[in-house]
Amino acid sequence: MKKYMFLIMVLLILVLAACGNNGEENNANQDKNEDTITYESETGPIEVPADPQRVVVLSSYAGDVIQLGVNIVGVDSWSANNPNFEEGLKGAEVVSNEDLEKIIELDPDLILGLNNIENADKLQEIAPTVLFTYGKNDYLQQHIEIGKVLNKEEEAKEWVEDFKARAAEAGEEIKQEIGEDATVTVIENFEKQFYLFGDNWARGTEILYQEMGLNMPEKVEEVALEPGYFAISQEVLGDYAGDYIVMSLTSEQDTSFLDSNWYNEVPAVKNDQVIEADANKFYFNDALSLDYQLDFFKEQFLNN
Repeated sequence: MKKYMFLIMVLLILVLAACGNNGEENNANQDKNEDTITYESETGPIEVPADPQRVVVLSSYAGDVIQLGVNIVGVDSWSANNPNFEEGLKGAEVVSNEDLEKIIELDPDLILGLNNIENADKLQEIAPTVLFTYGKNDYLQQHIEIGKVLNKEEEAKEWVEDFKARAAEAGEEIKQEIGEDATVTVIENFEKQFYLFGDNWARGTEILYQEMGLNMPEKVEEVALEPGYFAISQEVLGDYAGDYIVMSLTSEQDTSFLDSNWYNEVPAVKNDQVIEADANKFYFNDALSLDYQLDFFKEQFLNN
């Protein structure tokens, strides 16, 4: 009888121990679930931190991350050169996808970038890495996708709705000022050429054409709308110039054309209807940049 009682006690101890271990495992799994979320990326589900604290952004999305109030510890050189990002990038190191050791030292808990970068597999070993195809999402949905990754989807959606309302209102005011039929050409100078832009290649094009509903000259539409951009020689600018020109300029490129006779004979130039923009602030179409560009256009077109 004592033998059976002893066996029963042993079994009870084993059962209680198993229950305790399961409880610990369940608590651990619960803690893990609370610490991470699953983002459905282009390549499948990725576990990312629910509250990221140290994000490395390797291209394009620094302004989205800053706008959503998340800390960036490493950023690409293009974003680092944007004056509008200066405050949000204080203390961030400039890195590229090739700087693996430097990125490891930054101890990121999340990495964001474009899917055409090299070393993606090695980056994934450092921290959860989410890569996007540029243009696969429209520019506003892209901000929402960044919001999903950062566990701030609702904040991102609220910003999108507010931005669309503000841009539409500004568009109506601008059309009243310049006329419903007025055309606008968006241009950037690069190595003795001009680049014309369609309606989805940053440089303010999404705001002007998609949200405000301003008109693109037909000749620009024919060559730049579908591919997103189109290169022309500088001297044929007059063939593509609208009633208004938005000229993205940078001191890193030759701007001597501004003093040339052929340039100053373009009707938009003669009519003082050229808006010169800082290219370093206009390369992007993230949320922070869009806010800046919208205010810039309101000021320039409405002379506020």
